[in-house]
Amino acid sequence: VQLQASGGGLVQAGGSLRLSCAASGRTFSKYAMGWFRQAPGKEREFVAALTGSGGSEYYADSVKGRFTISRDNSRNTVYLQMNTLKPEDTAIYYCAQGSSWYAPGALRAYEYWGQGTLVTVSS
Repeated sequence: VQLQASGGGLVQAGGSLRLSCAASGRTFSKYAMGWFRQAPGKEREFVAALTGSGGSEYYADSVKGRFTISRDNSRNTVYLQMNTLKPEDTAIYYCAQGSSWYAPGALRAYEYWGQGTLVTVSS
């Protein structure tokens, strides 16, 4: 399985970005997808997750109402629309793919990880 994240960049506070993650290697629609992030000096933390069908979503409290996760199973791609960005959203963002929805906010729920894309929000 390969996951390729893209779409990061530099944006001013209050702005928006959309991240994409293209997956290959197994039937995309069968697996949950998640986004995590890691700020400098901090542990990797959960951002958002979506079931294989797209029917259920789960968000970290810190991004709820500002970020939206979605997927296009015909394109084997998951997206993270980030609005009203804050400086504290600055981090490397990673996409991940997992077989279980038992604990979608946990790192251990995901078997495969992308390489990350850097998001920098200036104040």
